[in-house]
Parts: sequence; structure tokens; C-alpha cells
Amino acid sequence: MERVADRVHVAVCGSGSSIPEMIDLADQVGAELARRGAVVVCGGLGGVMEGACRGAKEAGGTTLGILPGRARADANPYVDVAIATGLGELRNGLVAACADALIAVGGGYGTLSEIAFALKAGKPVVGVGSWSVASFPDDVPDHFANVDDPREAVRLALEAAASAH
Repeated sequence: MERVADRVHVAVCGSGSSIPEMIDLADQVGAELARRGAVVVCGGLGGVMEGACRGAKEAGGTTLGILPGRARADANPYVDVAIATGLGELRNGLVAACADALIAVGGGYGTLSEIAFALKAGKPVVGVGSWSVASFPDDVPDHFANVDDPREAVRLALEAAASAH
């Protein structure tokens, strides 16, 4: 029997108070990740995080929410496993650390920090309507792609995660 721990984990990051278009994109990303067997990791709250979890659950997937506060009850209703950290925004590093790849959907400075943590760890990042990184220093590998299509974002993230293993 396959363990959940052995499946690819992909973080879906974005604002907790996103506009409906971003939440819809996150829902599509979550659903596609679930259809492809990946575990959806997120910050566990609302907005993009809830959209990704809802999409994943509706497609039969597994979700993990790494919460900023101390109460698991704060997790959105689509989180299967809620980890209450009590770390506030510092939990963003944990979201990036436990994922094999990261997909950023829209997002503000919290999302930017998750992108930075993932890139610092050498993990692939794909943006959908998110931040862009115009250039990297010569000694830093470019692991960041921007796309418009949620399915393309998932494909790129999963391919990059597989090649990293």
C-alpha cells in the first residue's frame, strides 16, 4: 500500500483574501494535482488556500494545511491534516520546506516569502498570475516559471519535482 508520505507534495500558495478569479485558478490547480496523485500542501486558511484544498478534495485528493496559529480548528473545511504551528507568518518556511515543488497563485508578500523559501531550497516554483522574477544572479539557478494555465502549472511543477528526485 502506498503511503501518503511517499507521494509528491506540492505547495499551493496565495493570498488568504484573494479575488474570485485567483480562488478559481487555485481550485483548478488543486483538482489537477489531486487527479495526478499529488498531496496539496498550503497554509490551511481561506482564499487561494481554501480554493486549492476544495479542488483537491472534490477530485479525491489529500490536503495538508500548515497553520499560522495554535488551533487546528482554524483550518479551512477542506484540510485533511491540519498542523497548528503557532508561528504566524514564519510558518511560510514550513510550507515551502515540506513540498517538492510550489505553485504560486496570485498572492502578496506572504506568497513572495514562500516563493523565496522554495527557491532558496532549490525547489521548483511555478507562478500562475503571480510574482515574476526578472533575473537571477549568475550563481543562482533559475527554478521559476510563469504560466497562464493551471494545468500547465501542475504539469511543470510535477515534472520538475520528479526530475529533482
